[in-house]
Amino acid sequence: MRIVLVGPPGAGKGTQAAYLAKNLSIPHISTGDLFRANISQGTDLGKQARAFMDAGRLVPDEVTIGMAKDRMSQSDAVNGFLLDGFPRNVGQAEALDVILKDEGVKLDAVLDLEVPEDEVVKRIAGRRICRNDSAHVFHVTYNPPKAEGVCDACGGELYQRDDDSEETVRTRLEVYHTETEPIIDYYRAQGLVVTISALGKVTEVTERAMEALKSDQG
Repeated sequence: MRIVLVGPPGAGKGTQAAYLAKNLSIPHISTGDLFRANISQGTDLGKQARAFMDAGRLVPDEVTIGMAKDRMSQSDAVNGFLLDGFPRNVGQAEALDVILKDEGVKLDAVLDLEVPEDEVVKRIAGRRICRNDSAHVFHVTYNPPKAEGVCDACGGELYQRDDDSEETVRTRLEVYHTETEPIIDYYRAQGLVVTISALGKVTEVTERAMEALKSDQG
């Protein structure tokens, strides 16, 4: 299967992508991983991306598209993939259509994870990270530490990242509504969009997604 995963920040795309890719036996291709891999390997595209990032500028679509095209051409992606974070706008979606058409394949589904805006703010703004180990993550509502402000695992100080503040989250949501949300309408016109609720336990959302994808294919 060839799937695009979309949803607002805080919808749990990364978590769901990992579970779905494993269940479907296809690679999870995320823009974050693409950038890191190309930059660390020193590819031409990675060098271009690094130059823009170091200058504090957005990486142009053509660089991102080039990285995605290269990754989708690798042997493990021949029978399918799950794209997470790409395409990010309608221009990238159009470019993806051209890439797939040239390969003689097409998308099977665009999985839209739906979460109310207030829930997104609650999820992200409530996150607290351990200063000693960023893998130790808590949440003031959903996964509170035993002692306020103290990591259960190592006793380190818990803090809120600057980009997790409510104001920043609402700005990120505005960017999502303006830039990324239009791709849902773009793909809906092609009959590809499958929308599911991303509320509930991680396993429940995964089951819901798998069921929706099966129904869509059926």
